[in-house]
Amino acid sequence: MSKTAVKICGLQSVEVLKSMINLPVDYIGFVFAKSRRQVTSKQAAELSGVLKQWKSEEIPRSVGVFVNPSLKELGEVLQSVELDVVQLHGQESPQFCREVKESFPVSIFKAVSIQAGRPPEEHVNELMLYSGCIDGLLLDTYDPVYGGGSGKTFAWDIIPIYRDWARAQGFPLFVAGGLEPSNLDRLLALYDPDGVDVSSGVESAPGVKDIEKVIAFVERVKL
Repeated sequence: MSKTAVKICGLQSVEVLKSMINLPVDYIGFVFAKSRRQVTSKQAAELSGVLKQWKSEEIPRSVGVFVNPSLKELGEVLQSVELDVVQLHGQESPQFCREVKESFPVSIFKAVSIQAGRPPEEHVNELMLYSGCIDGLLLDTYDPVYGGGSGKTFAWDIIPIYRDWARAQGFPLFVAGGLEPSNLDRLLALYDPDGVDVSSGVESAPGVKDIEKVIAFVERVKL
């Protein structure tokens, strides 16, 4: 089985999540930021409860996706929902990431938006400030409205620079942005990310997860 981790993001339906309980999924993402896939704390608590019924060897880790939250906002969510990971998808500073780690018993994934024309070496130098503050790095395609979640790919040839830096820091690199079963083979074969993150690529309509597409995606990675 592939060592590459699978993260299915933007779950809203208890029924769809229950239909996934035999799949080898590593992370399930709940979006608390403004989005077509946004959930309330009450919805997320119900969804996270489903994870305890998982049939695969390990229960997926629950991930809360936030954009520029306050510590107060995170605290209110975490009082209601057991999250394993907080994914910060905005312009959160290294200091803020450190405060989150010190305040709550969660891992921190920092998402960064990849913009065309920006030298990756320059970007990685800036990311050095996050060393010791985060537990995972996620690359996503820049979207001017939501920051990420565009459903579009970025130029994958820059991945190795970020991947090698993340591994040198001792944490995984996830790739998001426009992933779907049809382009996974190329990504995995050529760029070897530690994890892949999908949302719109396994939907039948905006925000509506399609279990057949989810199965196809997971099988492409894991089998």
